[in-house]
Amino acid sequence: MDQATEPISYYVYFRVREDIDDAEAAASILAMQAALARRTGVSGRLMHRRGDDRTWMEVYEAVTSPASFEHALTEAVAEHKLTDMVETGSARHLEQFVECA
Repeated sequence: MDQATEPISYYVYFRVREDIDDAEAAASILAMQAALARRTGVSGRLMHRRGDDRTWMEVYEAVTSPASFEHALTEAVAEHKLTDMVETGSARHLEQFVECA
């Protein structure tokens, strides 16, 4: 069974290559997030680090089917070729958080 006992929030952070245009990168990520939302019902947000506009973060909250969501996220990232915009020698980092009791 894929249901989480409590909702999970996903945080995916990465550094965008210097030679990638911010507007093009954002458009690609937002398109991926829209496709992911259609598949999973989970809408994402896109942010960048304050004072460091090359470090970006995708946020997905209240995920109740983590295995299904992670599979769909992996597929959507591949389909939109998002790893191509990640800084060389870096990677997309995925973290999971739950509410404190």
